[in-house]
Order: sequence, then structure tokens, then C-alpha cells
Amino acid sequence: MRQYQVPQFITIEDKVFGPFTIKQFLYLAGGGLLIVAARVLLVPFLFWPAAAVIGGLAAGLAFLKINEQPSPIIFKNAVFYLLRPRLYIWKKEIQAKPRAKIEMKASESMIKSIPKITQSKLSDLAWSLDVKSKVKE
Repeated sequence: MRQYQVPQFITIEDKVFGPFTIKQFLYLAGGGLLIVAARVLLVPFLFWPAAAVIGGLAAGLAFLKINEQPSPIIFKNAVFYLLRPRLYIWKKEIQAKPRAKIEMKASESMIKSIPKITQSKLSDLAWSLDVKSKVKE
């Protein structure tokens, strides 16, 4: 019978470009390309703040995790939350009157099921409680 090796860590992405996964490398490379484009298009006093924002966003997308969720998923969920409508309407269903009849039948059956205590049953119960309390002492 042949034996095969089963991968142990299938939830961990492979490191392809040095210490980076493919996604991390693409986020960092895209951020780097945007910074180079900003350097060409913007004057120096606008370039440095733009480069800091773009670099921070690229690094955050590549490395940041919140509650074990990657930041691109959190960013996607935030965008969908802002774009989708959030109006929930609840309509109360009006029920017919037969429910009241059911409640009356239930209360009538409860009244019929309550046992009646007679004088002899009450005295038997009192005697058994007296005996049990004396046995415990």
C-alpha cells in the first residue's frame, strides 16, 4: 500500500517572494508604483504626505490583521456596509381572534385539573409531615 505525505499547514499561505506571500508582494509593489507615479506628477510638498499615506495604506493592506482577519477583507466589508442599504422594516402580522378561545380552553382545563383537598387528606398530609420532621431530629 502506498503512503502519501499530507500537507500539515494548509491555512498558511506560501512565501513566494522572499519573506512575502503573493498578496503581500502585490500590495507592496502596487503601493511602490503609486508612490513613483506620485513623485513624477506631484510637487515635493504634496508628494511627501501622499507618499506617506500611500505607503501606510500599502503596508496596512499587506501586513495588518484585526481579530485574525486580514485588512483587505475588513476594508471590503466596510465598503459594502457603507454602500448597501440598511433599512429593515418589520411588519406585525395581525392574528385572528381564535387565539383567545384557545387561551380560555387552556385555563378551563387547568381549573379542572387542580385536585381538591378534603379534610382527611389534609390531616394525612399533616401527620406525615410531623412524622418526617421528628425522624430527622
